Amino acid sequence: MITIGTRGSALALVQARLVAERLGSDVEIRVLRTAGDTSDRPIRELGDGVFVTAIEEALRAGDIDLAVHSLKDLPTEDPADLLIAAVPEREDPRDVLVTRSRRGLADLPHGAVVGTSSPRRAAFLRALRADAACREIRGNVDTRLRKVRDGEYDAVVVAAAGLRRLGIVFDEREALPIDLCPPALGQGALAVQIRAGDGELRARVAPLEDPATRIAVTAERELLRLMGASCEIPLGAIGRSHDGGVVLDAALAGDDGVRRASASGSDPYQVARRAADVLGAAAHV
Repeated sequence: MITIGTRGSALALVQARLVAERLGSDVEIRVLRTAGDTSDRPIRELGDGVFVTAIEEALRAGDIDLAVHSLKDLPTEDPADLLIAAVPEREDPRDVLVTRSRRGLADLPHGAVVGTSSPRRAAFLRALRADAACREIRGNVDTRLRKVRDGEYDAVVVAAAGLRRLGIVFDEREALPIDLCPPALGQGALAVQIRAGDGELRARVAPLEDPATRIAVTAERELLRLMGASCEIPLGAIGRSHDGGVVLDAALAGDDGVRRASASGSDPYQVARRAADVLGAAAHV
């Protein structure tokens, strides 16, 4: 029996089941609580790995055999004793602006209060609508959408991938274009993590790997590492597999506007370095 460890949110459970269904019938799911699940503090105050550390410790201890994470939650430095054995095909990487009217950015009222705990989302939203006021929000997807319906917020920004995996329909006009609001690095992708020495399980999960997604998110995660590996950085990027290599488009929001970079090549690490150089990574490395 293979035991999969995951967080207990509805979205995390859906993601774990997606992996479990592809592995076969001899799989069980075990719910674990992380620091991010037990604290009401803003995510950026809790530090990197807030949603994964407890699960990784259970993996090391042998309490679980495999972990399913949202890739964007994983720190960019991979621990030597654990391995991302598979990155399945990516879901929609975009962000979605959900308002009470469900008509997207064009219908966002002047001075709207928008719920987001992401400095990246807040920065790119302000670049689109300087009048919008971003305010901290916590809770799962359903909770955030309810807070909009109840009038606590005029809108909330959530990941399209989460909505799709939960079966929550959204209109295309609600999705924020990637060139205007580039996603978090790794957004929409899953990471299937195992103990590095477990060769048998590594072979078992190998069919879940999507090479196009892997090369894209490798470039994205390396860019984030070069830029300081912090969720505080208002950095967005999207990688795309192309001709056996990768194209990486990135943007960094700041008080003086949005700085953009694009790079391509066969080596995702070199591509990330070129993009980081354009964005001014030297000050962070």
